Amino acid sequence: MVAMSGSVAERERSAASGGTDLLTVGVEEEFLLADPHTGTAVPAVDLVMEQVPAELRGQVEREFQTSQIEIGSPPGLDLSSIRHSLSMLRAELADAAERAGVRLLAIGTGPVDGPVPPVVDKPRFDRMIERFRLLVPGPGNNGMHVHVGIPDPDTGVQVLNHVRPWLPILQAVTANSPFSRSEDTGYASWRSVEWERWPSVAPTPYLESHEHYERLIRQLIASGVMLDEGMLYWYARLSAKYPTVEIRIGDVCPTVDDAVLVAALVRALVATALTDIAAGRPAVNTDHHLLVAAHWRAAHDGLEGEGVDLTDGELRPAWELLDRLVDRLRPELDRHGDLDRVTDLLGGLRRHGSGAARQRAVFARTGRLVDVVTDVARQTRG
Repeated sequence: MVAMSGSVAERERSAASGGTDLLTVGVEEEFLLADPHTGTAVPAVDLVMEQVPAELRGQVEREFQTSQIEIGSPPGLDLSSIRHSLSMLRAELADAAERAGVRLLAIGTGPVDGPVPPVVDKPRFDRMIERFRLLVPGPGNNGMHVHVGIPDPDTGVQVLNHVRPWLPILQAVTANSPFSRSEDTGYASWRSVEWERWPSVAPTPYLESHEHYERLIRQLIASGVMLDEGMLYWYARLSAKYPTVEIRIGDVCPTVDDAVLVAALVRALVATALTDIAAGRPAVNTDHHLLVAAHWRAAHDGLEGEGVDLTDGELRPAWELLDRLVDRLRPELDRHGDLDRVTDLLGGLRRHGSGAARQRAVFARTGRLVDVVTDVARQTRG
């Protein structure tokens, strides 16, 4: 994510004061680089970086594998500015990829079987490979991270407690990786399954305080499951760089519209948590194992199946759970000026289905994964 200016950081630190300030939101997206003829992942990040316009290179970065590339939108208050930034960055990066002879794909993981591209040559990544060996997840594991401003770390930890029961349904919304190794995995988000190989990937625990949060980080590093705080791969965490909470549960979304919808829902979820905290309403301490089950179900079914209702542990249609979340967030969506846009984007999501459903629909029509790749490339550009 690009660095924040001082004024933006100040706005984020005061985001919850008095319950009147709006919250800033920023988005990071990771993409796959693929061969345009076969759809296999290719180690082309250096070639693509050479083609990125100089004025945008501060918002484009290498990721873990040489088949991946990442963008970060500047944080903002207005969803229109987030949409503009993501649209511009995706289009410029897609052009750069084409000049380098590859395709840019907003997809959770590579659908077509092929060699696993090497890891980017970076000392920290070398240490990760030395420590964790064969945990590298296939051709590239591409997620979406949403940052929302918070006033201080102590409040941020309370926000993490409040949002954790709602993250499985957001995971279902972003499901966008049904294919791997040239076959349907049976999951809507195979990226989620691959990602969980890493030992520090997990639902965020219920936290007693910021000191508890920091103590867990120290203990996890000491245990060897993390090299540093950057490997705290909980589904929601405090950013180590910015005054934000970072929600990092989803596959990268296929379109800008999908990404803007998720960003709006995440911001409203954090804002609702801040309202509950100010009112003295406690967070629900959802059982860890039930939360794990809910996340597994979200990865398996996506939006087109069922999800775990964390109020009673029963299965409900995923869309019913999403509608319930939107109802809960309605006051903050309205306060941030996002309600009409979110209503419209949800309508589009209902018509078109999740990213996973769209990929499966293309494959059902043509029987060719290269056609899936072509369609994902089209959606990525917008």
